[in-house]
Amino acid sequence: MKPDPDHHHNCGCGHTPESVDLARRRVLAGVAAAGAAGAASIVGTKTEAATDAAKAAYADPENPGLPQIDMTIDPARTALVVTDPQIDFLSEDGVTWGVVGESVTEQGTVDNIERLFIAAKAAGMPVFISPHYYYPHDHKWDFEGTLEATMHAIGMFDRLGPLNLDNFEGSGADWMPQYKKYIEDGETIVCSPHKVYSPAQNDLNLQLRKRGIDKVILAGMSANLCTQAHLYELLELGYEVAVVRDATAGAKVPEGDGYLAAIINFRMVANGVWWTDDAVTRIANGA
Repeated sequence: MKPDPDHHHNCGCGHTPESVDLARRRVLAGVAAAGAAGAASIVGTKTEAATDAAKAAYADPENPGLPQIDMTIDPARTALVVTDPQIDFLSEDGVTWGVVGESVTEQGTVDNIERLFIAAKAAGMPVFISPHYYYPHDHKWDFEGTLEATMHAIGMFDRLGPLNLDNFEGSGADWMPQYKKYIEDGETIVCSPHKVYSPAQNDLNLQLRKRGIDKVILAGMSANLCTQAHLYELLELGYEVAVVRDATAGAKVPEGDGYLAAIINFRMVANGVWWTDDAVTRIANGA
């Protein structure tokens, strides 16, 4: 079920349906304003040629200027962490598809996240989800950053309350349908929601530490926002973190290519930057 179109009359957030519609149109216009040459590839099946072109566009430097660091997997101490595997980020029906759809399609992000779920479940690797939800009281904050204001205005990740699942099924805050069998298997740990970008305000660190985890394979949305913020926070807390570079994606807007910005930073700070093929093999081999 889709969210109530009159939600912003009822939730006390201060936004009207007219302001929400304007914000949505601004977000959807972003991809056109960016002038992205590959915009036509947003809809349809990702081809092998498109994958190769995307890899070439974001290829690692032939002669790196920084030390090449890597992370090994210790099965007893390693977990898969996925940020925001939700409809609003990863589906054509999501409110951000107009700006993230090209990158999601180029990288094969939706399928690659599923491949990581499959590999982790087959290997018995713990899986943690760090979701993003906004409740009516979150819309009453006194100040917001640029994208916080945007997310609130377009109703991104909105729920009617922390104890209220009305209209949740199939909404933008819900999981991507193909992930539900992995997330709702009774084994996956779904953490409390993070509220801005990092896990500083949720229980991800506690849940990882309580299971003796100090190595993380990180994937999910979006590359230069929540995924990158989770990377930084986990590093500061003493974890080793490898990011799966094609199991994430970023917005392309006139201000820049969020995915490119993230890849540059991943290379500089992560303990490993892997392709999904590599990550799946490593998970299977436990190394």
